Amino acid sequence: MADPLSKLPTLETERLRLRAFVPGDAPQVQRLAGAWEIAATTANIPHPYQDGAAEAWIATHRQAFAQQEAATFAIVLKPDLTLIGAIGLGLDPTNRAAELGYWIGVPYWNRGYCTEAGKAVLAFGFEALDLHRIMARHMTKNPASGQVLQKLGMTYEGTQRGSILRWGSFEDAAVYAILKGEYRT
Repeated sequence: MADPLSKLPTLETERLRLRAFVPGDAPQVQRLAGAWEIAATTANIPHPYQDGAAEAWIATHRQAFAQQEAATFAIVLKPDLTLIGAIGLGLDPTNRAAELGYWIGVPYWNRGYCTEAGKAVLAFGFEALDLHRIMARHMTKNPASGQVLQKLGMTYEGTQRGSILRWGSFEDAAVYAILKGEYRT
């Protein structure tokens, strides 16, 4: 991976700004990410979303980026800068690889925001971080997430059967990936 950037940049798309989270985002994170529909289709988001959990999560971002472990962006709408979700890369510098993860608050579903944010994050990963491979997984019970990955140009690589233990049940995960040579700006 290229030399680490000193701080997480802000990425711009036609309708969105992707920026570092700030402590003031915590109430909106708790409200949006705490929705059952979000927690039920992600591996790590708690439900109920306890007070203080969003603040604690946000507090990890700066160091994680500085240590080349993760790049986590708040997804906000232009021009009013309403926070609608999160997107990021879990980084593996040794292999110049990353895992893409995201969530969009339920009131903002089905508007193409995740695909738009995903394109910006792929560009950041391949161009700024010089990654070779970006992969993503989604629970097979959430096919809408797979549609986002397909729109991003990712290739389906297979299903990991029973690979995610969520609330006492094992869930299958579909795996997608894109290589730098396959990526189109």
